[in-house]
Amino acid sequence: MFRIGLLSDTHGFFDERITEYFGRCHEIWHAGDVGDVEVIRKLSRIASVVAVYGNIDGTPIRSRYPRHQRHIREGVDIWMTHIGGYPGNYDARVKPGIFEMPPGLFISGHSHILKVMPDKKLGFLHMNPGAAGRNGLHKVRTLIRFEVDQGRVGNVDVIELGARSSGTLH
Repeated sequence: MFRIGLLSDTHGFFDERITEYFGRCHEIWHAGDVGDVEVIRKLSRIASVVAVYGNIDGTPIRSRYPRHQRHIREGVDIWMTHIGGYPGNYDARVKPGIFEMPPGLFISGHSHILKVMPDKKLGFLHMNPGAAGRNGLHKVRTLIRFEVDQGRVGNVDVIELGARSSGTLH
């Protein structure tokens, strides 16, 4: 069993409560738009970080992380990218790969809209953790924590950090 903390679209903001929520995770995955390497440094103090760069990320993030991460954890084939879309509306940059070789779990960020939904046609799960930062149109900052075990994704927790403009829970 492998515990993962998933976030995206921090845009340089780090909520200290992430330490509490991801404290028991084996890895933390950042689905892009990190915004500042200091966010990665703080996440790395909690657990190992796997990340992709997003459209707002500059050279310090892009030189460290790729556009796509594809790896296997506990028998689950995982593909993470920043701009990927969702079931029925995949971005043109990922669509051919998704149809040619569907992952078991497809993770993207970018939209700032939290989604956990199956792609029934292709038979995999899609996750978008929403946005953990303060920039964007989202109203609530969110994270996802989940487990992969023996080829399955489970124990998915959606965590609300509070209003986009607030550093504290309301």
